[in-house]
Amino acid sequence: MKYHEIRTLLDLHDQIIDQEDGYWLKIEAWEVRVSKDIPHGVRYSLTLHAPSGKRILGYDNAHAIKITGRKYSGQRIPFDHKHRHVADKGVPYVFQNAHQLLSDFFTEVDSVLKEAKSK
Repeated sequence: MKYHEIRTLLDLHDQIIDQEDGYWLKIEAWEVRVSKDIPHGVRYSLTLHAPSGKRILGYDNAHAIKITGRKYSGQRIPFDHKHRHVADKGVPYVFQNAHQLLSDFFTEVDSVLKEAKSK
């Protein structure tokens, strides 16, 4: 991964961005040593919150998620993933690069906010 891509994500660390009507985003990103679990060298948490403060969407690699399915049933495997709603324990997310991560997150934020505000 190119360092300038990671730098873009790292530069957004600790940003809280108003999304109107009480909704808000929080972006956290830290440079870490490249490892098997974090091959791209950045630990991140990108979250969208409802006016109540509850997370309603999140992309992160800050913790392992429990995998279901025969081969990995019950195992906790750390990797990039996203939480699609409050109760979602996480589903895999294929990290390509920091720019794509931000694009995917903001695209999904727009979709979630459009649905939430239409209710």
